[in-house]
Amino acid sequence: MRALSDCQLYGILDLSYVVASDIARVAETLVQGDVDLIQLRGKKTSLDQLVDLARGLHQITSQASIPLIVNDHAEVAREVPVEGVHVGQEDDSIAVARAKVGRPILVGKSTHGLEQARAAQSEGADYIGFGPIFPTPANPDYTPIGLADIGQVHADVSLPIFCIGGIKMDNLVPLIAAGARRVAIVSGLLKAPDIANYARDVKRMLNSSFVIRHSSF
Repeated sequence: MRALSDCQLYGILDLSYVVASDIARVAETLVQGDVDLIQLRGKKTSLDQLVDLARGLHQITSQASIPLIVNDHAEVAREVPVEGVHVGQEDDSIAVARAKVGRPILVGKSTHGLEQARAAQSEGADYIGFGPIFPTPANPDYTPIGLADIGQVHADVSLPIFCIGGIKMDNLVPLIAAGARRVAIVSGLLKAPDIANYARDVKRMLNSSFVIRHSSF
């Protein structure tokens, strides 16, 4: 399975954008585009349906050695051998999520500022989401935090940090320039005319920035 430290592009299969009947096809295109992590997110979807979808998705992701993460519901990971669970600030604590699953599992946490990012590391998160960086319809209740703290969060937090929220190809350059090393993308990927090519282009930009940063040392 792909190591979390090697992951750069986190694709989120949000059922607000993808109908359940099409989710396997979209997952396969994400795999073709070399997405590093895939999350199943269905905030208005029943637990039983999420379990069924996760079973089918895990067959696709495991064959590609891509970790599958389930949003919010640790109960799904108790039924399906997915690799991780992602929790928000209002969800189960990281310890509770792990206890519900009852086996070793990755747990990521959404954070919306530096204080929450530091707290998630202290709580034992395996990675954090940091955002929303830009306005996003997926989280309209959160004020975008912008680019100013991206450098600082990477200085303060040693975990993998996935910037998230309204990220698309046309704002990726300033995001990378601000210090982002990893991104999670929802609608930018799912609404792309060619999802696989879009993902490859994002990975190419992230890899180019990695080379530039390290060659300057």
